[in-house]
Amino acid sequence: MTAPFVTELRVGPDVVVLGGGNGAVLHLKVQQAELWEAIRIDAPDLLPVSAVKLAALQEFYPSGFIADDFIVKLRGYEILREGESLAASGVKDGSTLLLARRRRRPVR
Repeated sequence: MTAPFVTELRVGPDVVVLGGGNGAVLHLKVQQAELWEAIRIDAPDLLPVSAVKLAALQEFYPSGFIADDFIVKLRGYEILREGESLAASGVKDGSTLLLARRRRRPVR
């Protein structure tokens, strides 16, 4: 199965593959708002949102991060139950997840 076109926009050639062979594979794009960066993640639809969030944070911040400082948004709304599966949260093949800080930080 080929990835939807939207997941190939503004992302590098590398793809982060998560989970095993359980469930249908979703091709996602995860954008980090403050860094203006995006990565592509392939994950089963039964994987929790928190697993995708942690994998994305490891890619964006390899030197370290605090996961609770970040939220995940889908179509402009925060996903409040990150323990639920991607499918239960409304994530579909080709969706873009926005990873943003929970609280805005002042510019210095």
